[in-house]
Amino acid sequence: MGKVLAICVSRERGYQKHPVDRAYLEADWGIRGDAHAGHWHRQVSLLGAEKINAFNHLGADVAFGAFGENLVVEGFDFRSLPVGTLLRCGPVLLEMTQIGKECHSHCEIYKKMGDCIMPREGVFARVLEGGEIAVGDEMVSERRTVPRPWQAAVITLSDKGSRGEREDKSGPAIVKRLEENGYEVAEQLLLPDDPALLQRHLCRLADQRQLDLILTTGGTGFGPRDTTPEATLAVAHRNAPGIAEAIRSASLRITPHAMLGRGVSVIRGKTLIINLPGSPKACMESMDVFLDAIPHGMALLRDEVEDCARL
Repeated sequence: MGKVLAICVSRERGYQKHPVDRAYLEADWGIRGDAHAGHWHRQVSLLGAEKINAFNHLGADVAFGAFGENLVVEGFDFRSLPVGTLLRCGPVLLEMTQIGKECHSHCEIYKKMGDCIMPREGVFARVLEGGEIAVGDEMVSERRTVPRPWQAAVITLSDKGSRGEREDKSGPAIVKRLEENGYEVAEQLLLPDDPALLQRHLCRLADQRQLDLILTTGGTGFGPRDTTPEATLAVAHRNAPGIAEAIRSASLRITPHAMLGRGVSVIRGKTLIINLPGSPKACMESMDVFLDAIPHGMALLRDEVEDCARL
């Protein structure tokens, strides 16, 4: 339970947000009149008042809104809450969608202090139910009454595809298959075969968005630019080799070339990452192998399974 100490908005991006007494939050949009509202997952940003106060004690001397936050709330350590947490403030219902953010260019606060708390302490949410809120309103976490759909991302690795020289058919096919099975595909990316870039996005999607599943396609062969498995292993916290082994075993019944596939399957945080081959047909055959089995594993990663022992 907490209390809203400040509501901050800015009508143009790039300008510091300023406090207002009250605001109207529109469902699937954000704060009416705020430049960062829109049909995306970062509709409203939140920051704990205690985090701001602690930073100010170090000499920062920043006012509410200086970090670009929309809502300053007392009584919540937002970073400790998982993505998917529901927050109720009067008629408004928010769902947390991301923890922290990438800092592409250092702000004035960082230049002064050598640090900024928003990239690691700020969180983002989308508006599920709209309404008006005011400074002083109470905010509480709300129990979820229906299961949260599995959240996934699909990443295609292809130099030619990223340059527009080849149509990406595998990525859309994977997205379609996931959505047909009830997944919400949060992001679909088309990247060059750049291991550093892939590592950055895998970390972002697993750490900040806390997705349940990331499927990559491409870059798993013997070519000199096929570095998807190495990039995936570099960000892994734990190995989950059985999935990749099952894919290769099943694929060997179709083609002997399956033994040349180097895809891996790993866990980072609470996110399962699986490398798929580059062709749409091979992707679908691979998904046939694991799609029915992985929900149990993802539920364990979400801490939603109390006892997985066979009776």
